[in-house]
Amino acid sequence: MCRNIHVLHNFEPPANSDEVRAAALQYVRKVSGSAKPSQANEEAFARAVDAVTDATRRLLDELVTTAPPKDREVEAAKARERAAVRYGPR
Repeated sequence: MCRNIHVLHNFEPPANSDEVRAAALQYVRKVSGSAKPSQANEEAFARAVDAVTDATRRLLDELVTTAPPKDREVEAAKARERAAVRYGPR
């Protein structure tokens, strides 16, 4: 899994459109093997990002869970702690 794509489901507040689009962009970059498409592929790349964005938003809207929503700040703090253990303090 691409490390730059983060879990977007079951957070309070819910994922916004920028987060969904950023995840879609990272996915398309990973699949295509290109961070920036050539001019010849730019249109196909943009269409793919739009399609993945729409599919991701639909998925997030349709997923159900009985778990309470996670707090973004708490989850970010946990991620920083894991990074500090893995890579050492900064």
